[in-house]
Amino acid sequence: MLKRRHFASALLCSLALSSLARAGEAPLYQPSPDWVLQAQLPPSSELTANGPTVLIFDRQQRISDGSLWNYSDTAQRITSAEQLNQLANLTLSWLPDKGDLLIHELAIVRDGESLDLLAGGRTFTVIRREQALERRELTGLLTATMAVEGLRVGDILRLRASTTSKDAALSGHVQGLTPVITAPVSIAQGRLRTLWNNESDVKWKLGVSGIDAKPVRGERFTELSFPLPAPRQPEIPADAPGRFKPLPLLEVSTFADWSDVSRTMHTLFATEDLLKTDSPLIPEIRAIMRAERTPLARAQRALRLVQDQIRYLAVSMDGGNYVPQTPDETWALRYGDCKAKTLMLLAMLREMGIEAEAVLAHTELGDAAVNRLPSPGAFNHILVRAQIDGESLWLDGTGIGSRIEDIRDTPPFGNVLPLRPKGAELMKIEPRNAARPAFDLTMNMDESASVDLPAVFDLSLVLRGAGATQLNVVRSQLDSEKQREVLGRFLSRIVGNSQFGDITLSGDDQAGLMTITARGVTGSSWRWEDKTLRRTVDRSVSTITFEPDRARAAWSSIPVATPPPEARRIRTTVRLPQKGAGFRIEGEPALAARIAGYEFSRELSLDKGILTVDERIDATGTEIPASDVGTEKDRLATAKAQAPRLIAPANALRQWDVAGRDPSGATQIAAAEAVYASAIAADRDKAAPWRGRAAFRRAINDGKGALADLDKAIALEPDVDLYLMRAQLHQEQGNLKAALADADAARSLDPSSVQAVFTVANLRAETGDLPSAVDLLDQRISLGGDSRRTFQEGKADIIGRFGDPAEALALVETLMEDRPGTPTLLNMRCWIKGTREVALETATKDCTAALEVSNSPYAILDSRALVSYRLGRYDDALRDLNAVLNAVPGMAESRFLRGVVLARLDRADESKSDLAIARRIKPRIDTDYERYGIRP
Repeated sequence: MLKRRHFASALLCSLALSSLARAGEAPLYQPSPDWVLQAQLPPSSELTANGPTVLIFDRQQRISDGSLWNYSDTAQRITSAEQLNQLANLTLSWLPDKGDLLIHELAIVRDGESLDLLAGGRTFTVIRREQALERRELTGLLTATMAVEGLRVGDILRLRASTTSKDAALSGHVQGLTPVITAPVSIAQGRLRTLWNNESDVKWKLGVSGIDAKPVRGERFTELSFPLPAPRQPEIPADAPGRFKPLPLLEVSTFADWSDVSRTMHTLFATEDLLKTDSPLIPEIRAIMRAERTPLARAQRALRLVQDQIRYLAVSMDGGNYVPQTPDETWALRYGDCKAKTLMLLAMLREMGIEAEAVLAHTELGDAAVNRLPSPGAFNHILVRAQIDGESLWLDGTGIGSRIEDIRDTPPFGNVLPLRPKGAELMKIEPRNAARPAFDLTMNMDESASVDLPAVFDLSLVLRGAGATQLNVVRSQLDSEKQREVLGRFLSRIVGNSQFGDITLSGDDQAGLMTITARGVTGSSWRWEDKTLRRTVDRSVSTITFEPDRARAAWSSIPVATPPPEARRIRTTVRLPQKGAGFRIEGEPALAARIAGYEFSRELSLDKGILTVDERIDATGTEIPASDVGTEKDRLATAKAQAPRLIAPANALRQWDVAGRDPSGATQIAAAEAVYASAIAADRDKAAPWRGRAAFRRAINDGKGALADLDKAIALEPDVDLYLMRAQLHQEQGNLKAALADADAARSLDPSSVQAVFTVANLRAETGDLPSAVDLLDQRISLGGDSRRTFQEGKADIIGRFGDPAEALALVETLMEDRPGTPTLLNMRCWIKGTREVALETATKDCTAALEVSNSPYAILDSRALVSYRLGRYDDALRDLNAVLNAVPGMAESRFLRGVVLARLDRADESKSDLAIARRIKPRIDTDYERYGIRP
């Protein structure tokens, strides 16, 4: 059946009992036909419940007198409750306008006895179940159903049945497509057998390898037979073109060749005398011709009329699988499938004097058509090919939103078959780049205050095609609140996790577009790498992966299929801090290249503190020869390595440089506050925007504002993370009692939360109740499990900070007996010795040993710097602290200690700067170090 691939919306399935009146609308109950070969298969009474689950899988078919008879014999052993549930209700489907359903046997085999389930006149119930209505198809398919009474695990269920089929639309031809089961599926006895009259010119083709099947000519029939399952098929890379992939089918056909298929199907789409002078379509055609002067514009207007004014609905009953409605019927009904839409568009174009023809296509397997047996069954779609100004235009009436700008776009159907009176061979659609982007994003970002604060953005996203169709469903079917939720999730997948102040969705039916506009806040894209702040600005080559595997000898000549033609365009502007002073571009700003099946275009500029990037990526749909795979991989890797990055100057403003308001000339903080206010107003009963603003305010050193927002968030949707966030804020502001109350609340919500337990324990110890803190950790340690070691280390750390250092070191020694050389334990021992000024002579050795085995050196370097400070080796301490802050500039402990060390070295101004930064990052850091007797 010809079907379309994509549909604008879903409809609910319907299920209705049909009143059976016509012949063919009830199953017939009769013995197996005489041509069926059963000698090799045991009767049901001799089946035994041993071996594979599938004991018999026998498929036989006969072609005769323009009809196809399919016979099936299946016996399955019920081995589980799941399988029992699947087979307890049998369903058999057939098309009553094409033929009959015949039931030969239905039995349960148990303990060597066969129980006839059709005895006593029991029959199947027949229903009309339009399972494809959600895809807008009415098939006329009837389904015979029966609840298999008494079926048990351990039983064998055997069913033998047939369907007959004769399709008048094929003009006496017959076609058949039978799936071929392949290993590793296990079948005790399996067979696929096909018969045809000796005088019939039947052709056949197997889509799998490893079967030595040859037809055997008998007295009246020629027979093709082979056992199942077929051998396991060779593995083919997923990115291979379709023609290289095995198609597990046995195809049979009486069509001589593709030209024969073309001639036969052409008669169904002939347009001669189809539109009479009184046809209601004639005024529509005349109106188009008056409004448009060029064939191209007229073709586009006709295509738009078919797409926009004829909704999709396939009616395949009463011979409608291949036979289209007439254009007048389609116009009157205002619905039709790909056949009806194609015939209507074809008739309109020819009436306008435009050369056009119908072409058969397969929406997914078109590339494999060159390997298929010629038959209409090789296709599942039909569209129009128009010839205008010497150019082929592929016009699909089932598409959506096609406009004059897109009329030259090519569908990804590979090979198609033109329908012509004298026949035609397969024709390959040569892909062309899409005229308009299906995805067109413009983002203006405000990062004018600080590189590592959340960025404020205004975006406009224009979608066309399938994306626009989906958004149109959102606009038409969802209320404003649900729209905001759906659009927010969609945009977050594009720009990163974000809070949105305003989101609007609008459509342009004239242009076939949907547009989302939004204002929001998203996380910073800046990263600290190699002692430098860097920001990736490329959104083209960096988004592409190309990793074909052609290392196997069997794959060495298989090309790589690339995605079908589609374009994306992304335009980004970034307003930089300090009016861009000192910011620079690293890498290649411009790009114009065809790499790995994509065409890339990029233009970039940095002027007056504004970075502007304009990029377009076109998937071309071309194939990459296997011999070029290595070259293309290298070219893509090179392009990625050379992709532009924005480099910040050493004095770029960081979030700790911002004191709750925008620096001179900046607008980022005020804009972010406005976005959060709008987000809160839109979702006042949800915690997320309050939580987001609390984190933002904490980042700009507005602890009071952050605390107020967390109060609101917890009142709306209390959870562990919110309580712990507020506990941290209370602790930073010196309110340890409130902090402990929140930590206890978090632990009450989730007693298993490791973070909640540690927060409670630390706050108990800090408020003077060390025994209670240790008792809590001991309780968790006694429970064992994966977190036991974590709690043991946490206990040693808390005692080391608030209790007896000798006891803490003893605990560390005990842990190291089981895990000698563990860098975290070596560092802990070094830290305890340094903070508590005990065994300093061995502390440096512990830290150095930890560094030698650790992949994360910065906390260890901080510990060693503290020991050096205790020992009066200020230059050594400074060297380690510089190494830490070069890699992790926001590490408050190292900032504070470096401020202390610099003071000892009489570098007062540098000391004050570091201390101020440390206090903004961690407000109570003086208190933490005062505990160890360390003061600036």
